[in-house]
Amino acid sequence: MIQRLLLLALLLFAAGLGLRDPWPADEPRFALIARDMVLSGDWLIPRVGGEWYSDKPPLFMWLVAAGYRLTGNLRIAFLLPSILAGLGMLALVFDLARRLWGREAAWLAGLLLLLTVQFTLQARTAQIDALVSLWVTLGVYGLLRHLLLGPQWHWYFVAWFAMGLGIITKGVGFLPILMFLPWAVVRLRWPERLPRIDAPVWRWWAGSLLALLAVALWLAPMLVEVGSSGSVALAEYRDDLLLRQTAERYVRPWGHIKPFWYYVVEVIPWAWLPLSLALPWLVPGWWRRLKAGDAAIWLLLGWAACVLAFFSLTPGKRHVYLLPALPAVVLAAAPLLSDLLRRRGVQTLAWLAVAVSAVLGAAVLLWVFLVAPGQASAQAASWGFHPWNVVIMLSALAFVLTLAGRNLGGVAALALLIFGSWQIYAWWAAPLMNASRSGADLMARVTHALPGKGELALAGWKEQMLLQLEHPVVHFGFRREPAAEARDAAAWLARGPGRRLLIPARQMAPCLDPASGQPMGLRHRIEWRLVGPEAVARACALHEPSRVRYYDPSIGGLLSPRERKPDPAADEERPAQPGNQADPLAGEKRAGAAGEHRVSPVGNQRHRHRGDAEEHDLRDVVAARVDELRDEGAEE
Repeated sequence: MIQRLLLLALLLFAAGLGLRDPWPADEPRFALIARDMVLSGDWLIPRVGGEWYSDKPPLFMWLVAAGYRLTGNLRIAFLLPSILAGLGMLALVFDLARRLWGREAAWLAGLLLLLTVQFTLQARTAQIDALVSLWVTLGVYGLLRHLLLGPQWHWYFVAWFAMGLGIITKGVGFLPILMFLPWAVVRLRWPERLPRIDAPVWRWWAGSLLALLAVALWLAPMLVEVGSSGSVALAEYRDDLLLRQTAERYVRPWGHIKPFWYYVVEVIPWAWLPLSLALPWLVPGWWRRLKAGDAAIWLLLGWAACVLAFFSLTPGKRHVYLLPALPAVVLAAAPLLSDLLRRRGVQTLAWLAVAVSAVLGAAVLLWVFLVAPGQASAQAASWGFHPWNVVIMLSALAFVLTLAGRNLGGVAALALLIFGSWQIYAWWAAPLMNASRSGADLMARVTHALPGKGELALAGWKEQMLLQLEHPVVHFGFRREPAAEARDAAAWLARGPGRRLLIPARQMAPCLDPASGQPMGLRHRIEWRLVGPEAVARACALHEPSRVRYYDPSIGGLLSPRERKPDPAADEERPAQPGNQADPLAGEKRAGAAGEHRVSPVGNQRHRHRGDAEEHDLRDVVAARVDELRDEGAEE
């Protein structure tokens, strides 16, 4: 039975695999980091366009990179960790439900989890959340095998090791620890419902050592590298990752600010469909079992409530954060599902959900083809694809299943609608959207518009832009303050007639003429413009850039001064080579004086800056260009 369930899951998770590129917001970043790890040979510290990436630990990127190394195909590799994580969570839920309530309950729980929107969505998305949810689910599984079905100390220790892996995936891997709160309640109120576990205190604490061991697999080499490098920028990377991106981000987040009730009101109703439709029947059943002291329901729902409270208390919220709690809630529903399927109200509500889908689809098509065809066409043009044929197919599927629902049953019709919708999306809709969602069409237009041997620079860039380029490109730092980035970009642009800059239109003034350049279209909610040196304001042309990066996608890093064209606007930091990278977080400061020795952040090798002769040549070029601009001003 588990084999059939996993095969069905694979048909959902892997449908359309290889037919699309990574899409924003997070997929291009992780795919780019993983590709550059493989190409550069530098796996320890993640980089985006040659600049250190301190938002997350690297385990997820390592797995994507390993998949890329094995397959040689990034379109396949970037989704493999999430697909495998989804299969792993499904297997754990099935096995635990079977041990607690039998095979029928396990099969129904597996199907419910598989059909839940958020679960399959994340298993088909290259975000970290599916992987960290796997480690959290494994931690919950191990603790329940010990605390509820035990004693089984080997599973207790597995749970702690899984927590450590979760921590080096996304920090919140410690969530299974919250299981001890409802366990303590049951231990005090209904001690006879739990197995007796007699063991010395040190044995209980030994699990935490395994979690620390898992964390040390990455943390120890990273700390050694940072300490031995002597790099201030690497120390900033370490502190940002370990402090700002964890505790500070939880207490004082700087993005995705949502109200306390966000998950209950705005996420669970849609993300946990069709599970959320069954809550009117599940909640009374759970309440009866809780009052009766059902230890399994207490531990599962108590832990899920703790997770919900944990993520609700921080102002920064995203719907994916709640994914780790979903398998536990599905497990708590498992013993009730067989009875629910026999209830007429459940079948009717499921059938109504299918019928409403058909009506909504018909309403959209009426708007597109009869009410406002011009507006619909303009909307599709702004998206870069026309989805209306896909909508027709989805509506037709919902209509057919609405008619067949009386014979099939409402729940079966809804399950077929969900499964069929994912197939239509994977094989048709996703490839249709790919060029615009991935930025491939934007970068194709930009490449076509470049002069013969012109150089291209990016400002306000997105990670998918670097993924779509096959030739070296210039950028001015990752996630920089827009005004400073535009100032450096304008100064670089002014120093070469064949240069072009791709920049958001909103970022052009005051250093670039907002009316100049060639419109490249709207992508990623940004209007892009390709401009040449003639767009640069005189004051910004005289500015000396503080940061210029020459990124080469073929090596997965920054070009060295000898490998790139001579450029008076070049930064003086040693660029990225395997084991020999510049300090990407060095901020707005210029590198040290010519001839100064620096310690390489990765690889622990020493290098020298460009020699005095080369430095004087570059300064002469800069001086000559500044004199030309001043002469032009005097003539005017």
